[in-house]
Amino acid sequence: MTHTLMPNKQAPELSLSLVGGGDWCLSKQEPENFTMIIFYRGLHCPVCKSYLGKLNAMMNDILDLGFSVIVASMDPLKRAEQAKEEWGLDRLKVAYGLEIETAKKWGLYISKSIKDSENSVFSEPGLIWVRPDGTLYLIDISNMPWARPELETLMPKAKFAVENNYPARGNADT
Repeated sequence: MTHTLMPNKQAPELSLSLVGGGDWCLSKQEPENFTMIIFYRGLHCPVCKSYLGKLNAMMNDILDLGFSVIVASMDPLKRAEQAKEEWGLDRLKVAYGLEIETAKKWGLYISKSIKDSENSVFSEPGLIWVRPDGTLYLIDISNMPWARPELETLMPKAKFAVENNYPARGNADT
């Protein structure tokens, strides 16, 4: 079962292997403002290719906004390497091997393949901002490949959020 993430609550632990070697761990990130985690569907997804290509092109501005960034999928190493190379993701840390139970803890929807080019099981997209203290700030989870926040619209809002100490929304107890 998928877990519901809540703003201002501690983010689940996340440790992943990186294409090119090494590991990435959320608890070891020290961004000025936010760690942005983008979960993508995998090599088979043309929408992911376009989305991550835009992200890659925006990395100078994103880093200037005080972000640490990681993109992750359930793809095995070979497919993640292929995505990084073929999609030109030279500015991004690309993680692979996201486990299904970890994906569920992050609230991601899980799909089964409908085409031979897809992994048998993979997560649908998600975009998360985590504060330096490890609490969740922005949570955008989708069950469809094309429903994602437009990066060109979203990223300038980070400056507003930081400068105005804008609180995370959507956590009111009713």
